[in-house]
Amino acid sequence: MTSKKALPQAFEPEYLDLFRDIYENKIVFNKLLGLKLHDIDPQGRVRASIDMRPELVGHFAYNRVHGGVISAALDAIGSAAVMAALAARHMDEPPAKRIERFAKLGTIDLRVDYLRPGIGEHFTIHAECLRVGSRVGSARMEFCGPDGTLMSSGAAAYIVS
Repeated sequence: MTSKKALPQAFEPEYLDLFRDIYENKIVFNKLLGLKLHDIDPQGRVRASIDMRPELVGHFAYNRVHGGVISAALDAIGSAAVMAALAARHMDEPPAKRIERFAKLGTIDLRVDYLRPGIGEHFTIHAECLRVGSRVGSARMEFCGPDGTLMSSGAAAYIVS
């Protein structure tokens, strides 16, 4: 029987600060979207949000968020979930070394299902890493309205090495 290595309960504050800086500031497009990370856990679950602004409107008559905004947000949070799960495997490394692994991360495949119009003042995005291997990680994502209604869902695969 193979025993599983126990995952840490939480990441160090230093690691979380570096992680957030990448996703909220260094990825300039995420900054343009106003993406904010709220929860990042070693089990590969991430929660984020975007506030609606005029620059994000895709349909002027209904003040709907643009589908590209939804797609980009789902992709960003999906990759964050995979990155968190990958980092949890390497807790023996210092935080800065784990962050370096981000340089190898890239989207291989992204699927988005637009289920309802993206109308609201703010949106939450949830992602969960389904699996991270030595070369590829996969995630499932949700884009929800202010009341928690599922508006879009996504699935993605990411190269991690």
